[in-house]
Amino acid sequence: MSSPLLELKGVEKSFGTNHVLRGIDLDVAPGRSLVVLGGSGSGKSVMLKNALGLMTPDAGQVIFDGEDVTDDTGKDREAMRARVGMLFQSAALFDSLTVWENVAFRLIYADGVSRPEAKERAIETLRKVRLGAAVADLRPAEISGGMQKRVGLARAIIARPDLIFFDEPTTGLDPITADAINDLVIEQVKELGAASVSITHDMASARKIADEIAFLFEGRIIWRGPASQIDRSGNAYVDQFVNGHAEGPIQPSL
Repeated sequence: MSSPLLELKGVEKSFGTNHVLRGIDLDVAPGRSLVVLGGSGSGKSVMLKNALGLMTPDAGQVIFDGEDVTDDTGKDREAMRARVGMLFQSAALFDSLTVWENVAFRLIYADGVSRPEAKERAIETLRKVRLGAAVADLRPAEISGGMQKRVGLARAIIARPDLIFFDEPTTGLDPITADAINDLVIEQVKELGAASVSITHDMASARKIADEIAFLFEGRIIWRGPASQIDRSGNAYVDQFVNGHAEGPIQPSL
């Protein structure tokens, strides 16, 4: 197996007395899909923000392609982000821009690609996520939630990133649309040969897109293994979460 592209080593993050991350150790290699499961408040989003450099850990290291990027800023940080794609939970499209401008946002505003070339590349990428050229000039408000997710995926992959983060990729979608998004995630990750990290609480999505699954609880990874082993984890916390039982070591958030 190839060396990890992304590594988190002993990453800790607190907000006042709230210790959100308590020593996260995690890694993912090129061509591999890692899904991080966890309930609300388990630290998934904070972990992702630390990995992206949107937050700086209080302790520990973030290693990207063999380089310590924990404290990188400015051009050094941008060099890493240029190799990373991100699909946000709510798609996070700009309402004031057309679909193609959303997809090509990085090309235009960071990479200096001309608008005609950027639009051509955006339309080509939209086709990869099963959207035709007819949607390119529409506004996000004029398309469905599932289509918005696909536009968000197109934006995440247009620059052919080495690492892609998926933040709750199927939240708010009906089961059929969610399954279609899962198929697209798998297809695009394989085509790019990218490493991917998805955070979710959707078990159907996790089972489908993951090579490996890690379970985050109270700021620590308490189990990790092949996706095929998730139903035989031998971990009471994982078993309760996977089966959706109210009774068990995890207390419901009421």
